[in-house]
Amino acid sequence: MRVFVTGATGFIGSAVVQDLISADHRVLGLARSDTGAASLSASGAAVHRGSLEDLESLRRGAAAADGVIHTAFIHDFSNFAANCETDRHAIEALGAALAGSDRPLIVTSGTGLLRPGRLATEADLPVSGPGSIPRVASEEAAASVAARGVNVSVVRLPPSVHGNGDHGFVPLLIRLAREKGVSAYVGNGLNRWPAVHRLDAAQLFRLAVEKGTAGTRYHGVAEEGVPFQSIAEVIGRCLNVPAVSKTPEEATDHFAWFAHFAALDNPASSASTKQELGWRPRQPGLIADLEHGHYFES
Repeated sequence: MRVFVTGATGFIGSAVVQDLISADHRVLGLARSDTGAASLSASGAAVHRGSLEDLESLRRGAAAADGVIHTAFIHDFSNFAANCETDRHAIEALGAALAGSDRPLIVTSGTGLLRPGRLATEADLPVSGPGSIPRVASEEAAASVAARGVNVSVVRLPPSVHGNGDHGFVPLLIRLAREKGVSAYVGNGLNRWPAVHRLDAAQLFRLAVEKGTAGTRYHGVAEEGVPFQSIAEVIGRCLNVPAVSKTPEEATDHFAWFAHFAALDNPASSASTKQELGWRPRQPGLIADLEHGHYFES
């Protein structure tokens, strides 16, 4: 297949590109900058210049491919709601180019959209309505293009996609622990985060574009739920700072905008995904990855 990959130079997308190429697919990668274009060329991918905001560039890229994997997202939490709407429009543009064909579109979403406090499955729908997390726009857009006959499926990723080059939530926790001299968790810290290594996630995206079923939701979850206290404790050990409990009120001060995620109880299953696609995560788990030490080298 010739696969158009958005976010092709990102933490997850670059791993997707390499996994696709290793499986003898051809990759057309979206690049905003000369630096990104050079990186893609060096990886063996063809370059398609454009951006998430340039909807015509997305339509052209999708039209030139046998399938699309959409991993790009603007990770600026100060403008989160607007960036979620940008993602909605990007998915709609990609879908418009694929309508009337059976070419697959794989959209990225998150397990954090699902109802907390219980083991979430692929059959669960995201929490919607007033007060819902703005990122629900991605799944709403997937449903919208599916209604127009697009062969679209969704890969939900957990709060922690870990591995070398991670610049997401776990590095943020490490930075906070360094700045404040403590590695914190909320209450008893037994709230659970699902997790997956970026290389395992990349393999799942490839399997989904190769043999996924239209309208299906897949969970990129290797570990169903790592207690947040365990994450805080390993960060504390590696930084030689204490791991401490914070009340919900104290957590708001300590974590700021991240307090919601620090308290999130989001266990999730990938049993259906593994059964349908034969996905078998093989990389180290989150705690083992943290203990390996590369997260603390900078």
